[in-house]
Amino acid sequence: MKTYRLPHTELDASAVILGLMRIPSLTDSEIRTLVGAARDAGINVFDHADIYGRHRHECEERFGAALALTPDEREQLVIQSKVGIRQGYFDFSAEHILDTVEESLAALRTDYLDVLLLHRPDTLVEPEEVAEAFTTLEEAGKVRHFGVSNHTPGQIELLRSYVRQPLIVNQVQLSITHAPIIASGLAANMGGADQSIDRDNGILDHARRTGITLQAWSPYQKGFFDGVFIGDRENYAELNDVLDELADSYGVTPTGIATAWITRHPANIQVVLGTTKPERVVEAAAGSDVTLTREEWYRLYRAAGHLLP
Repeated sequence: MKTYRLPHTELDASAVILGLMRIPSLTDSEIRTLVGAARDAGINVFDHADIYGRHRHECEERFGAALALTPDEREQLVIQSKVGIRQGYFDFSAEHILDTVEESLAALRTDYLDVLLLHRPDTLVEPEEVAEAFTTLEEAGKVRHFGVSNHTPGQIELLRSYVRQPLIVNQVQLSITHAPIIASGLAANMGGADQSIDRDNGILDHARRTGITLQAWSPYQKGFFDGVFIGDRENYAELNDVLDELADSYGVTPTGIATAWITRHPANIQVVLGTTKPERVVEAAAGSDVTLTREEWYRLYRAAGHLLP
């Protein structure tokens, strides 16, 4: 398993992350099997959010109860969670951040989070309140590192002008077929080309310039929860042909190649899995050890339908 030293931290993090948003349907034994398969594959980062589950903190509760981590076991994991989404609105108030972290810690049965992310941008954010909450949590030893999710560079810079802690992560949507953070830059200045529209104000270049690690959620989705592209020959026949060919060449599955397409990027992007199937975790993890050539990477990019001038 490829690992990265996350900038501004002491954390050595796996290139592949196991997301736990779908575990409520599993038994405790199945959760342990899933996490065990991830650990055996070299994954040490586990992703949560307070809103994951049928009620707030359900997935965190199930994870905490199923694993019942010892202190030594806990130290081997990087556990991150998110805060800020409420029913019908977003909330980055200090009170909500602090209350939610306390609830997450209790649910997860841990004394600290390795990483806390602000889940979706709150346009009513008072950055002074975020700074207050972050400092309180850091000084109490309840959160070791901080980041964001789905934020633009401008939104990040606003926060950075107030918080004293580095923002180490930005979790964003990215797959071969849904790649605006990459594709817009490759078709810049091309009038009339939809791909040339910069929809995120340069997230990728900003992350590389400032030492922020991007985490790719929905890494196998066609678009915004439109289903997976792997095996979809009706809409992505050429892409699946290339995935199959490269999978055979490297001795992995198409899922592994789709993972490798992301981890090949020199930005050291992590891949966030959403599966509850141990075998899919193993397939994805194997892809992180594949280093695609430039030609192969761009071949997949073109096969997904992106414009390469």
